[in-house]
Amino acid sequence: MQIQMVEMIRVVAALVAGGVIGYAFGLIQKLARARNEKRQERGELNNGWSVMPGSGRRVGYLVIALVLVQILCPLLFVGASQWCVSVGVVLGYGAVLFWSLKERQSCSK
Repeated sequence: MQIQMVEMIRVVAALVAGGVIGYAFGLIQKLARARNEKRQERGELNNGWSVMPGSGRRVGYLVIALVLVQILCPLLFVGASQWCVSVGVVLGYGAVLFWSLKERQSCSK
């Protein structure tokens, strides 16, 4: 019984940690997109390669955050709970994308 409780807490903690990372990454990407759309309207982004400047760096920060979580919280990566971190990242980032899509659809109506 106690082992099952520990495993359940580990899975929930992994989902929350991944969700926080994914949500933060999504917010950072959303802010960067808004900033770059304003720059594009002002004509500061001239070529196709500069459509989303800095995105590689932001993805690098995401990977670093995931590595830090793995180093600082190794218990989250025992057994199947390692996949829960990934699921949390997808859910957190997906939530930001979903809300952004919902905002865009409501503005276009």
